[in-house]
Amino acid sequence: MRDKVFVDTNILIYAYDLASEGKRKNAAEAVKILWDQGNGVLSTQVLQEFYVNVTRKIGHPISPDKARSILATYLAWQVEVIKHDHILRASEIQERHKISFWDAMIVVSAIQSGAIKILTEDLNHGQLIEGVLVENPFLA
Repeated sequence: MRDKVFVDTNILIYAYDLASEGKRKNAAEAVKILWDQGNGVLSTQVLQEFYVNVTRKIGHPISPDKARSILATYLAWQVEVIKHDHILRASEIQERHKISFWDAMIVVSAIQSGAIKILTEDLNHGQLIEGVLVENPFLA
């Protein structure tokens, strides 16, 4: 199996957001590659944020039923469950790297999963955080 790649919420949302055509194409391609290679990783945080955003906040919201169907599909991926000690670790990473707490939670989940890379547009492309490489698929 190839090296694991953690997918942040924004990439997953763009893969389904018809109102963001430019980013949708890049995000959908990145997600497709992870499906083909079988090395995509998500967290419970990402799945929750995805559901809320695609059913309420994007330009062309998806029905709750369709969003649940998409979520069910992604349960085939490795999904990291957030545990109480992850919250403390995220607070330390937030402080050390001067990033948002929610981004630090993504980093912790990526670390816990064994991922070598995080696909996101929320952190600095090329940055190494706690040994995990950040890649923005819209810049790469």
